[in-house]
Amino acid sequence: MSARILIIEDDFPSSALVRYMLEAAGHTIIAAGDGAQGVNIALTQPVDLVICDLQLPKMDGYAVLARLLSEREWRRVPVIAVTASSMTGAREGVLAAGFDGYISKPIEPDTFVAQVNEFLLADRPGSSTA
Repeated sequence: MSARILIIEDDFPSSALVRYMLEAAGHTIIAAGDGAQGVNIALTQPVDLVICDLQLPKMDGYAVLARLLSEREWRRVPVIAVTASSMTGAREGVLAAGFDGYISKPIEPDTFVAQVNEFLLADRPGSSTA
């Protein structure tokens, strides 16, 4: 399975690690360094999955998701929040906001690709796998 995955992450080491692992698994990666750039890419390029940090410059992850969901033309694909927040209830809040999934930082290299692939394999309206 190969998919086009958009990573919206402003921390270069985190973005590079995620890119490395997903490319090694056969996926094509598109990267954005801030929320506004991520929204622009998601609305203009075909992607199968979005991995989005919550704390981003210009537009945080919640605003990114809200903007994408407000666009009638956006081909709905799973959006996974990745965050270092360890507050009690963080996962529930992220899912209640409309994200399809939540992965906490630091990511676990042994399980990360499998977690991402689960979202690609899930039967979701509007999503596709390549």
